[in-house]
Amino acid sequence: VQLQASGGGLVQAGGSLRLSCTASGRTFSNNAMGWFRQAPGKEREFVAAISWNGGMTYYADSVKGRFTISRDNAKNTVYLQMNSLKPEDTAVYYCAAGRSSAASADQYQYRYWGQGTQVTVSS
Repeated sequence: VQLQASGGGLVQAGGSLRLSCTASGRTFSNNAMGWFRQAPGKEREFVAAISWNGGMTYYADSVKGRFTISRDNAKNTVYLQMNSLKPEDTAVYYCAAGRSSAASADQYQYRYWGQGTQVTVSS
């Protein structure tokens, strides 16, 4: 089982990026999916989560209104659209597949993790 995250890069403040996370080895259409991030010297933190069918989404307060999580179960892929990026969004972003169908901000509710993609926002 593998989760492959992509789409990171260097962007100026105010810009946008779209992260993708594609699963291989099994389908996660019945599992919640989430995005987390870890900045240098900081603990990994919750960013966004989506339930198995996309009916429920959750966001960290710091990204609410700027980031949008979505999924395409036919492609076994989850997305994170990031707009109005700020320097404080700079981090390695990780996607994760949940242990259940319910979206959660608790990282311990996620069993499979991708390798991470770097997002750097310059001021």
